[in-house]
Amino acid sequence: MAENYDVIVVGSGPGGYVTAIRSAQLGLKTAIVEREHLGGICLNWGCIPTKALLRSAEILDHANHAKKYGLTLEGKMTANVKDVVARSRGVSARLNGGVAFLMKKNKVDVIWGEAKLTKPGEIVVGAPSKPAVQPQNPVPKGVKGEGTYTAKHIIVATGARPRALPGIEPDGKLIWTYFEAMKPEEFPKSLLVMGSGAIGIEFASFYRSMGVDVTVVELLPQIMPVEDAEISALARKQLEKRGLKIITDAKVTKVEKGANDVTAHVETKDGKVTPIKADRLISAVGVQGNIENLGLEALGVKTDRGCIVTDGYGKTNVAGIYAIGDVAGPPMLAHKAEHEGVICIEKIAGVPGVHALDKGKIPGCTYCDPQVASVGLTEAKAKELGRDIRVGRYSFGASGKAIALGEDQGLIKTIFDKKTGELIGAHMVGAEVTELIQGFVVAMNLETTEEELMHTVFPHPTLSEMMKESVLDAYGRVLNA
Repeated sequence: MAENYDVIVVGSGPGGYVTAIRSAQLGLKTAIVEREHLGGICLNWGCIPTKALLRSAEILDHANHAKKYGLTLEGKMTANVKDVVARSRGVSARLNGGVAFLMKKNKVDVIWGEAKLTKPGEIVVGAPSKPAVQPQNPVPKGVKGEGTYTAKHIIVATGARPRALPGIEPDGKLIWTYFEAMKPEEFPKSLLVMGSGAIGIEFASFYRSMGVDVTVVELLPQIMPVEDAEISALARKQLEKRGLKIITDAKVTKVEKGANDVTAHVETKDGKVTPIKADRLISAVGVQGNIENLGLEALGVKTDRGCIVTDGYGKTNVAGIYAIGDVAGPPMLAHKAEHEGVICIEKIAGVPGVHALDKGKIPGCTYCDPQVASVGLTEAKAKELGRDIRVGRYSFGASGKAIALGEDQGLIKTIFDKKTGELIGAHMVGAEVTELIQGFVVAMNLETTEEELMHTVFPHPTLSEMMKESVLDAYGRVLNA
């Protein structure tokens, strides 16, 4: 006889495990199905371990520029690839165990295996159809296994995987995805990164800090295409100053493999093709939802461009089946998945006052050097929508704290509706902006006006002061520039 639950969540990434916890908090009997590793891609192969790698890169960069801080370190600092990777994997392992603890603490049953929806309200869990990238070894104690399980509500949170271009498929040796890029046995001497979104640029930044000769190829006219053009241009300038080679308006048309290197044929918009040889190539051309082998087609669950279609509350077109996170479409961000999952389960539970996710107020962060962060409309998008706007800017070079930190290259940019004073966009490039952006996210969520921001007291000396100065600049009242 099948074991019955109120809610079964398929996938234990940030969206999945947070949804399961909130479900249990709401008094619903809850289980979560996982085939590979608790915490999903973000915790094991994405958000967290990449930040550990980038932290090593940051420390190395500071050590090699110690002289500008009046410090003397003997010789050039170098990175031990095995130790850098081991630290990153250790961080992931620690948090992986934390997710297992949270499941136990919140009385969420863990079902180990691969789920298939056989009909609304029922799943069959079998052995994984493919080997795990990172096997859960040993399998956590107290988990359930293969069998049939039922639930009134089934939430699909299976995440996404790297997209592969025909003819340039990753092979794990010469052509990498972020899986291989995260755990190299040795650093290549040269690297070509195909794609300049967050994943591509973060790895380009990391490997450059490790002393690798890095070239980035981007199909569109600017790197980090979703960012404000002015911010992107400043980031590019700083990245190139660090020694990265960046080619925009270009595409890799063919890759030839050698014994231990690749030759990428790069075509620019004028039709000129240039061969570029590199030891390794990272394919970072986006991700696609994991919608296969779930039984969705047989049940008639609607999908679009590799993602499950939902109504803003996670509900699909089939009663009792929901989807959240990357598999439910962009923006494919861990924090979006978490919040989307909470909205979904609270709507299911009948919590009053639940609102559909406002994707216009989801921050995006890229943890390269320099960091980039944003929320809301870019200047170009605001104008395209016909908004009459005010734009404020404040340079890191005018900030006492930024200068004291030796981080005087950067910009805070704010965009306001001229008529209402509504903050409709904020964009940043520079040190620690991934931590600063949340101040503007809160302001936008509270529908804060420019007047309220200008009358908010910011501590001195801090980087956050630049946020207020940018607001003041939009209204011709900047004080320290």
